[in-house]
Amino acid sequence: MIMKKTPLNQLHRDLGARMVEFGGWDMPVQYAGVIAEHLAVRSAAGLFDVSHMGEIEVSGAQAFDFLQYVTTNDVSKLVDGQVQYTALCYESGGVVDDLTLYRFAADRYLLCVNAANSDKDFAWLQELQGKSSLKDCELINRSPEYAQLALQGPRAAEILAQLTAVDLGALKYYHFIEGNVGGMEMIISRTGYTGEDGFELYCKTGDGAPLWQELMRVGEPLGLVPVGLGARDTLRLEKGYALYGHEITAEIMPLEARLGWITKLQKGDFVGRDAMLTAKEAGLKRQLVPLKLTDSGVPRDGYPVYCGEKEVGYVTSGTMSPSLRQGIALALVDADLATADAPLEIAIRKRRVAAERSSLPFV
Repeated sequence: MIMKKTPLNQLHRDLGARMVEFGGWDMPVQYAGVIAEHLAVRSAAGLFDVSHMGEIEVSGAQAFDFLQYVTTNDVSKLVDGQVQYTALCYESGGVVDDLTLYRFAADRYLLCVNAANSDKDFAWLQELQGKSSLKDCELINRSPEYAQLALQGPRAAEILAQLTAVDLGALKYYHFIEGNVGGMEMIISRTGYTGEDGFELYCKTGDGAPLWQELMRVGEPLGLVPVGLGARDTLRLEKGYALYGHEITAEIMPLEARLGWITKLQKGDFVGRDAMLTAKEAGLKRQLVPLKLTDSGVPRDGYPVYCGEKEVGYVTSGTMSPSLRQGIALALVDADLATADAPLEIAIRKRRVAAERSSLPFV
């Protein structure tokens, strides 16, 4: 595998970040430590380099019709400047990827897709277009053209306001605007993956490092710290957000992963709809459930879940919550046990630890 580098790769190393290969990218896992970075985002602000994410542009007269057919959510609900969380699925109902969809105009959209799936997603979209009658739209993989930084935390707006004349107070959650930040033109999106207020900034590839340095310059006095992929994962798990390859895969339907709210079966035909309708009518056999450990232990991905002596599922994501100081997990279990009173346990090494059903978000 050829290792790809983000525009800020050397900057991360200069900051002493521990780097790791992630979906073909050389990315920072942590700087000062996962717990410290996690708590900084919850209390002040953190800056993430997420330039590994992919961007795919869909434009043309049939762009709306094409996206309505290939994604699970209802694209007709979007207006210009709005963002939508949605998914691509296979005909089987399993998930190709989850993504955010940006509407610039009725005939121009941008998809932000997961890093490791970028090439796969683009190829899947091309395949679907080739098999459909929706030829009057153009698909362009814009990923090499963008660097992306995520500024997240309760002081994010206060920090960003020092570098832009854009009225951030008027920018609603899951909306975006094109504007200038620190003398650089970019997409300013009020979105994120942490559950905190914040922004995702899409700039030109060459502007990634200067933008990082400007944000840190004005943000450090307000508590801004660099944050790696380690804390990004614990932050999203505390909020119960799905991660591709864990809660959603080619074998897991959105309906099983508590993503019925982005799966609009009533909107008309879309890829995977027939399989999902069939599964729903027959009764889903498994369901994602949030769990908290009632004793010490750290649940990890893949650990089995038991009800009595019967194995009834497995942990899709688990960690020791830095905010709660308690083991938390998302687990895919037999559907009849997702809301039942029967006690559940997670097998952690050679012992089983009791886990109580929780609600989301955990924090």
